[in-house]
Amino acid sequence: MVQGTTSDAGKSTLVAGLCRLARRAGARVAPFKPQNMALNSAVSADGGEIGRAQAWQAFAAGVEAHTDMNPVLLKPNSDTGAQVIIQGQARFNLDARSYHEYKPIAMQAVLESYGRLKAAYDTVLVEGAGSPAEINLRSRDIANMGFAEAVDCPVIIVADIDRGGVFAHLIGTLDCLSESERARVRGFVINRFRGDLSLLQPGLDWLEARTGKRVFGVVPYLQGLLLDAEDMLPAQKHVKSLRDHCLRVAVPVYPRISNHTDFDALRAHPQVDFRYVGPGEIFPAADLVILPGSKNVQHDLAWLRNQGWESALLRHLRYGGKVIGICGGMQMLGTTLSDPLGLEGPAGDSPGLGLLDFSTTLMAHKQLVNAQGRLAAGLLPDGGAAAVRGYEIHMGETTGEALAQPALWLETADGMRPDGAVSTDGQIAASYLHGLFDHPEACAAWLNWAGLAQAEAVDHDARRNASIDTLADAMAAHLDIDALWRICA
Repeated sequence: MVQGTTSDAGKSTLVAGLCRLARRAGARVAPFKPQNMALNSAVSADGGEIGRAQAWQAFAAGVEAHTDMNPVLLKPNSDTGAQVIIQGQARFNLDARSYHEYKPIAMQAVLESYGRLKAAYDTVLVEGAGSPAEINLRSRDIANMGFAEAVDCPVIIVADIDRGGVFAHLIGTLDCLSESERARVRGFVINRFRGDLSLLQPGLDWLEARTGKRVFGVVPYLQGLLLDAEDMLPAQKHVKSLRDHCLRVAVPVYPRISNHTDFDALRAHPQVDFRYVGPGEIFPAADLVILPGSKNVQHDLAWLRNQGWESALLRHLRYGGKVIGICGGMQMLGTTLSDPLGLEGPAGDSPGLGLLDFSTTLMAHKQLVNAQGRLAAGLLPDGGAAAVRGYEIHMGETTGEALAQPALWLETADGMRPDGAVSTDGQIAASYLHGLFDHPEACAAWLNWAGLAQAEAVDHDARRNASIDTLADAMAAHLDIDALWRICA
């Protein structure tokens, strides 16, 4: 089990790299995270919802993602509450205290899923959540040492040296653990190091002497990797294109933005000048504005209005700009948002932006499906059919006249079904499909539609795969991999 001194210390990355190295060695390995709190999720091969990081780790391992790889997923919809997803299916919304009481039941699902993975794979690589040193969360813990103790799992702890204070993080984390928990910690990995390793060595020697635990290695700071984020937005909010002729894309960062990995392909595209726009920031000059997914659509739409985005979008459209809404962003573009069951807050209706003639009603059933198909012919200047693939994760049912002109046609067992809408003037498009830009053909077609002449078709999956290989190569070169495998034996 890989635990970390902090969130974003490198747990997900380390597990993904180990998954790729195990795959190279011919082992069948499965990633596993008992409990994940994230708004970046994916649809697994068995039709359930799991954290995006576990889907990415499964990709690195060369196996299909399964709901057992992340049996408990928490999707925050407020500062104190979250939707609780157990083994891929949404069960209910709970506040923090109620979920704490529910944890013993959740632990049963965790142990069931872990048992199935352990029986099916040579090795299970487990990822912790946050830090095991959160004293207030020790009782009923299922995410870190509580799980490790329950299944007698050895642990390594990773720390991010780029943040500073790495030795204090590691020593302090150990000091917060019980005697039995400290005993199961086999050692440490230092992540994101840049500099002269010989200058760090005295500190590593001191750490080993002080703790009696070994340092398995130091992973260097790796630039330019395309790695799926578990939840946190990329630190680089603005990716400026070096091309003279590029497309300017702006995405608002709502409080409950979800599945922002939808934009990784755009951020990495050489012809795109991409910008996340946070609270208080001025609406930038843009050719394309994309409204992303949201875990609380009415709340995030109110936030957009308070930030002045409604009038800014209307001005953007008057000057010929293009707009895309994805999932929750699609729902915002309609005339009405209805939540009769109070799934995302107080029950009731609220007005949408009114830019497309449809309305959405939130329902208890969640649509979870992987899908592929093609863009509607009207989006392409030559009337062609660009391939698209992605996944749907939403609880809304949308109806209205605007859907008569869909944005996509998706494959089903009985033929093709429409998805989303395109405005009659061709300036606005909407879709429930996450991953709109992941397929090279689809990404190039969307960029052409938005005004970029001769957009390049960039293979995003190939670049993700190459990034995982680069990560695995660096880990093989800088960590004692044989010693880590011996721990797993």
